[in-house]
Amino acid sequence: MTDAVTNPLLSPPALPYDLPPYGSIRAEHYLPAFRAAFDAHRAEVDAITAQTDAPTFENTLLALERSGDLLDRVARAFYTVSSADGTPEIQAVEEELAPLLAAHGDAIQLDAALFARIAAVHSSLDDLELDAESRYLVERHHREMALAGAGLDDAQKAQLTDLNQRLSVLTTAFEKNLLADTNDLAVVFDDVAELDGLGAGELSAAAQAATARGLEGRYVVTLTLYTGHPYLASLTNRESRRRLLEASRSRGTRGNAHDNRAVLRDIVRLRAERAALLGYPSHAAAILADQTAGSPTAVHELLRRLAAPAAANARAEQAALQRIADADGIEIEAHDWAFFTERVRAAEYDLDRAALRPWFEAERVLRDGVFFAAEQLYGIRVSERHDLQGYHPDVRVFEVHNADGSELGLFLLDLYTRDTKRGGAWMNSIVTQSALRGTAPVVVNNLNVNKPAPGTPTLLTLDEVTTLFHEFGHALHGLFATVTYPHFAGTAVHRDFVEFPSQVNEMWILWPEILTNYARHIDTDEPLPADVVERLHASEAFNQGFATSEYLAASWIDQAWHGLSVDEAAAEIDVAEFEAAALADIGLDIPAVPTRYSSTYFAHVFSGGYSAGYYSYIWSEVLDADTVEWFRANGGVRRENGDRFRQRLLGVGGSADPLAAYRDFRGRDADIQPLLERRGLTG
Repeated sequence: MTDAVTNPLLSPPALPYDLPPYGSIRAEHYLPAFRAAFDAHRAEVDAITAQTDAPTFENTLLALERSGDLLDRVARAFYTVSSADGTPEIQAVEEELAPLLAAHGDAIQLDAALFARIAAVHSSLDDLELDAESRYLVERHHREMALAGAGLDDAQKAQLTDLNQRLSVLTTAFEKNLLADTNDLAVVFDDVAELDGLGAGELSAAAQAATARGLEGRYVVTLTLYTGHPYLASLTNRESRRRLLEASRSRGTRGNAHDNRAVLRDIVRLRAERAALLGYPSHAAAILADQTAGSPTAVHELLRRLAAPAAANARAEQAALQRIADADGIEIEAHDWAFFTERVRAAEYDLDRAALRPWFEAERVLRDGVFFAAEQLYGIRVSERHDLQGYHPDVRVFEVHNADGSELGLFLLDLYTRDTKRGGAWMNSIVTQSALRGTAPVVVNNLNVNKPAPGTPTLLTLDEVTTLFHEFGHALHGLFATVTYPHFAGTAVHRDFVEFPSQVNEMWILWPEILTNYARHIDTDEPLPADVVERLHASEAFNQGFATSEYLAASWIDQAWHGLSVDEAAAEIDVAEFEAAALADIGLDIPAVPTRYSSTYFAHVFSGGYSAGYYSYIWSEVLDADTVEWFRANGGVRRENGDRFRQRLLGVGGSADPLAAYRDFRGRDADIQPLLERRGLTG
């Protein structure tokens, strides 16, 4: 056991920006800290509901916003680590913690006395003289508690709490299984010839991964979270490509201890039961009731509108690939697509994307690309803080200042893959900004770039460059959001709006003054040739049939699982057959174009926060593409443009209706036409 004297998580914040003292936090500190934080939060809420005074904004909503500070600090510190450095000790903590946290959350969200006080304030909202953010706070708390089940009777609440706890255990198990199976299925190659086509840095990373596993002299290629893999575009050995994609697609389906099929079926069933208890026909209906989309019908209409032209484009692309593959006597299969796509790209656009890596050295992309674009747009300055420590030796800490020199927050970067890190890329907030609490933001970006041997530069693919810009767009959202109440801090916006700022930030990758500043050859310092840049622009819609189809397929699978009723979800469902039927239903059953995520490794929806919400990327992209048009029409990288985007959108956080904030920025609702043109879906 630890106490407040020996547990660094229970001591008052002492580091700049309240950065957790990761250097002194051990796995055994977390559970005692959570228990203390649960008790403190419960006492704070009890003090609100025990009052005999009539409910007011100040004694109810404001007091509620002041509560839970310790729990927020402990939870953010822990979940930052559990996702990025999930050692066996941390995983054990997470398994024990999951039902405890779910129970505590329900105890607050389902508190009848608290809901009654909030409802009383809400009913008199028009008589209160509240500023816009405070009024919205009342509306959001009331709606969120109602949707969570605060109006249910005691028996129903007990049933709901049980469902939530069981789901928390299952989603934790899904993520643990996926991490273990992803590590187990990393592909081992005995001969470097099997990896022909990879560059020196990629081979170095594979050798380093093998050495780390005690396989000296061999090569290990670790899997990405999504179905495909960047190396599929370069590997000349067809059998190597097949092995890599087969390993990826088999995760969670091998009948071993890490098989996720039964886990995901239980998740789907319990989510459907919970939705029915809350009065909704499906989990998707329950989730979408409080998103900008509003209903599954709206999502289905968008996905179906895009699926038919995307599938048609994908089939046309496959025919073009087949014409080249015919010369090799190959019938195009899923593991061939990326490789022959690059051959077609080279033939049609004289463009070899793999050969661009020497122009994308990671440190230069970060400082002279990602940071430089933000500095030009928003006037911020980013400098490394070598005196501050992250949660892992690979984590770097940067301090961010506003244009006037005032402190803004901290940005942490965790670039490299490791066996204890979950797949994919993400941003999260370790500390959120709040005027009420007097806190400033601390945000972290996680990627999964292969780490080369010491002394070897990290050269990124263009896709990895895109990911770095994308995730920093999330980071800017977290850094710039300036709100009073913790409830609205950072990226606490509707799920189908949260991807919008990050997607907008991708526009600067090929913007001339940004690109020429960072895309310099690692050996010669020569800029990326102008004719190559022209060909990159010319090929922007190339392979969009595949990219759009694989994404829409995953989005539709998510909707299909979470659109099931209680009775449908209770049936014995074969996972593979269910996926196949769903893809056939929307016309995306193209064997050579596998879904971006299959159910058994679809972490976004079965262990992350995107259940019934994976459509959010394309939904947000409507806003993103429309915003790109606005920047182009208004001169691009200009401080005036950046300031407008920061003040009217990024700076709002969750303190206003997101579509109202968009209209304030753009002057109108978003137009879908720029998205259709970007993805080649207009023809």
